Amino acid sequence: MTHSHGAAPTTELPDAGTPSWRLLATLGGSGALAGLLLVLAWQWTTPSITAHRAQVEQAAVAEVLKVPARMDTLYVVDGKLTRTPVGDPAKLERLVEGFDAQGKRSGVAGRAGEPGFADVVSVMIGFDPADGSLLGMKILGQKETPGLGDKIEKDSAFVGQFTGAKAPLTGVKARSGDNKSQVVTITGATISSRTVIRIINNAVARWQPMLAAYDREAKP
Repeated sequence: MTHSHGAAPTTELPDAGTPSWRLLATLGGSGALAGLLLVLAWQWTTPSITAHRAQVEQAAVAEVLKVPARMDTLYVVDGKLTRTPVGDPAKLERLVEGFDAQGKRSGVAGRAGEPGFADVVSVMIGFDPADGSLLGMKILGQKETPGLGDKIEKDSAFVGQFTGAKAPLTGVKARSGDNKSQVVTITGATISSRTVIRIINNAVARWQPMLAAYDREAKP
């Protein structure tokens, strides 16, 4: 009895005629091209991203300073404030002075950030350096827990408390009387709430002496 057998499967082998250096060159060229495209994409999008961030920050400054008649920028250089930046102004910490129509300083705004529950929380702060009274605050960046921690930005009742409050602030569950230094924290988001309070307290405490020294030196 005979049995018929099909043809045995064959396995294709790499073309022995292709030099390994050519394969490596092809792979290297593809990698270089991909890298070049990534660099070009980064160079293309970075200016627009930077411009957008600048617009957002400028709008936040105007908001927390209640749209002043005029604004001037001060740069932090070696722990002191100056109108003349050293090096790249974009890399320097800066404060913005707001002035009313009569030329009187109506407030100062600055950006500050510290770690929160999930990531760094960035806040734009408007305040009166004379007594620490807050003109307003706006969250510029946060990645807190959706539905809880992100209320530091989305809860108008929480955000609204800071207008007219007076630093240093204290986080409380319920305000007692008309204490302007008390801020009611968000239920379920105490850490995020206290992060905003801590950022504002630390920033105002650091900026006030610099502004006082700047004002003394600016006097004729």
